[in-house]
Amino acid sequence: MKTEKTKIHFTDPYLISPTNPIAINLIGAGGTGSKVLTALMEMNHSLTALGHAGLSVRLWDDDRVTSANLGRQRFAQSEVGLYKSVALINRANRFMGTAWKAETVKFEKDNFGKQPKNTQGSIYISCTDSARSRFEIAEILNLLSNRRHHRYMPKYWMDFGNSNSTGQVLLSTVGEIPQPNSEKFETVESLPFVTEEFADLLKESETADDTPSCSVAEALEKQDLYINSALAQMGCSLLWNLFRQGMTANRGFFLNLKDFRTMPIPVA
Repeated sequence: MKTEKTKIHFTDPYLISPTNPIAINLIGAGGTGSKVLTALMEMNHSLTALGHAGLSVRLWDDDRVTSANLGRQRFAQSEVGLYKSVALINRANRFMGTAWKAETVKFEKDNFGKQPKNTQGSIYISCTDSARSRFEIAEILNLLSNRRHHRYMPKYWMDFGNSNSTGQVLLSTVGEIPQPNSEKFETVESLPFVTEEFADLLKESETADDTPSCSVAEALEKQDLYINSALAQMGCSLLWNLFRQGMTANRGFFLNLKDFRTMPIPVA
């Protein structure tokens, strides 16, 4: 009887032993993005301690901190009125001694249909609220993927999304990642974009109310207190395993925090 091989995606070799820090574009600095940044700080410190070149993060967000953001997001009263990206990156750099960058604009194409400036990166992480922004990111990544043999050609896109007490994280490849020969596993070189696999669901979600909250209480009605941090920790664990294990059998997960259920999304 022939046993079916486990499907595995092997990490792009450049991420395992890079000559320079891995460039990451983190898009969104709100409830999830602010906590993903904290996880990336921990990851960078751990990677460099293990002899890896570490991470170089650029955070994109054009929003400013309001009083409704305090508590649920990584902001203090003294930061109200500041750009979210600037407040978070300044704090990260002071805390960790890094030289990460903040962008106070949206990650979107300009009026001429070109990708935004300073988009060089191997990994893109989106923590945005709207489906429209995800389709925009997908278009930009497709444009950037035409840079063949470029050191900063995008390789992976990790998308975080959530509702009140549920959420998901999905890892995608930008194009195909060459895979090694394996007798033990069935290797998978391409992981689909969230905008390809769940296009209909994303379009339906655009009808949801995405107006800014005016208070912490109102914000908590839209998103439970710990859904963002739970997704951030689990999603960054997937990214950490890509670096440390060099492969993954799962490309994401669905999380229901209300009844504490998690369902992995296997590589297919």
